[in-house]
Amino acid sequence: MKNDFPHYLTIFLSQYLPGQKNLSTNTIASYRDTFKLFLIFCEKEKRIYPEKLSIQKITKKLVLEFLNWLEQERKNSISTRNQRLAVLHSFFHYVQKEYPENLYEIQKILSIPSKKKIKPMISYLTGNEMELLLKQPDLSNEKGYRDLLLMAILYDTAARVQELVEIKLKDIRLSDPAVITLHGKGDKVRQIPIMGRTKHFLKKYIESRKLNPGIGESENFLFVNQKQQKLSRWGISYIINKYVEMASQNTNFTIGFPVTPHVFRHSKAMHLLQSGVHLIYIRDFLGHSDCSTTEIYARANSEMKRKAIENAYQDLVPEEFPRWEKDSNLMQWLNSICS
Repeated sequence: MKNDFPHYLTIFLSQYLPGQKNLSTNTIASYRDTFKLFLIFCEKEKRIYPEKLSIQKITKKLVLEFLNWLEQERKNSISTRNQRLAVLHSFFHYVQKEYPENLYEIQKILSIPSKKKIKPMISYLTGNEMELLLKQPDLSNEKGYRDLLLMAILYDTAARVQELVEIKLKDIRLSDPAVITLHGKGDKVRQIPIMGRTKHFLKKYIESRKLNPGIGESENFLFVNQKQQKLSRWGISYIINKYVEMASQNTNFTIGFPVTPHVFRHSKAMHLLQSGVHLIYIRDFLGHSDCSTTEIYARANSEMKRKAIENAYQDLVPEEFPRWEKDSNLMQWLNSICS
């Protein structure tokens, strides 16, 4: 087949991933976005149009050029580059079973390794910084009230931004014990308790909110824009940045990193760890599959490491070093300080 790529891609996205791999809609959308970028690259940089693209034309060289284009032209991070490569690997693992005639070139594509990256430091706000940020919205108007609740839930639940935008009214239970149900990666579901002022603000917000009359009440998204459409990931980031700029006017809010939605998640995890919550419970709270992912917070917490070292420290150094000025024999002094 001269243009067999669309054929295999259609089956891969619409049948193989949901049917055999049981991947969630969000994950499949992420896979789709990789191929959209790949098609854009092929058309703009190589003049290979989608209807002319075949499996045989996709070589190791072409894939490497695509990955370099992501980094150099689109300024993607190494992590994003590696994620795009993983998607292509998954696709060609599938294709090699269906199209063994091109097995040699496919094996060369599958041999492309992930690019090594420097592990970044975890950025998080202190308790005081988070409190200061949450004081910025103007509660005298509906939008400010929504923004405060949005940031409070983002912090209290440690939700990923995609989990936050997908919260519907049916995912909220305000009767004790109050919980919010989050729908995470791979259709994993977890329930997070809502307490204190956040519960109070949430109840008041839902009672006063305008609902979209076109759908059932429970299907309404919790956070919407003026058009009653759910907020986008970009919209969440815009809201946060607005209040970060306001908080930055305060001398007690002098952070040296961008405050993304994920910083709220990091902050909550770090505050739980600092409060003595066990890593296993933090793992479940965050929706991680295993503790190895959660351990990054323990490694990143310099204050806890400092206190642990202080608690274990034994002062074995003599109270006073002999001073060489008291002895005219310098060599004898040098020998004495280690004896």
